[in-house]
Amino acid sequence: MPQNTKESKESIIRELFKVGAHFGFSRKRRHPSVEPFIFGFKNKTAVINLEETVKSLDQASEFITKLASEGKKVLFVGNKNEARDIIKRYAETVDMPYVAERWIGGTFTNFPEIKKRVKRLADITEQDKKGELAKYTKKERGVIALEKKNLERYFAGIADMDKLPAAIVVIDPQAESIAVAEAKQTRVPIVALCGSDCDINNIAYPVVANDSQVASITFFIKALIEAYKEGKKLVKAPAPIVEEGAASQAV
Repeated sequence: MPQNTKESKESIIRELFKVGAHFGFSRKRRHPSVEPFIFGFKNKTAVINLEETVKSLDQASEFITKLASEGKKVLFVGNKNEARDIIKRYAETVDMPYVAERWIGGTFTNFPEIKKRVKRLADITEQDKKGELAKYTKKERGVIALEKKNLERYFAGIADMDKLPAAIVVIDPQAESIAVAEAKQTRVPIVALCGSDCDINNIAYPVVANDSQVASITFFIKALIEAYKEGKKLVKAPAPIVEEGAASQAV
């Protein structure tokens, strides 16, 4: 996203208004930790200070760009209906892992077991391609097909995640409380789009805005994906390996 010139900042704030990013929840649902991000209340509903939102989005974007420039992976998580398709679509544009159905307990804290489930999916897929499932009975193939369907639903998005990611991007940390807790336990930094009802105390990069509207979620995920793309442009190609003999001849 554009950085902090006065004109670009004003332009971004206008866009945020258009997508309803300033809408929070009722006064009763407001979490005390988001107080610095609240501009005021209208009809008992929190109005989010979008100037603060832009600042925090800039910080989050810079962090994501840095990770991408270092060739590190970021896991995108959003399982509620408003976020699911957005997370999957945009994460796939940068070949990043995602969870868009349900966070499976232990995804971080018991990662070796999760890798076994991912391997099982890969094995079944490979056997299917080679026609090796034909040796099973029709009933057995039906059981395997159902297993594959369930594995694909929950693990296809993280099939290429061979280790814990460098960071996790979360839509609505309250809805994804298990993912947030596991990230905290395994010391994976959290970037999160947080509504006014969220506890942001454990979030390294909280972006307080509307986390329940498709247009708002799309805006923020798109901004972070663009930040990742910018970082990928900065990745340095590995230096060529020069064998010892060739190096001595060059001298």
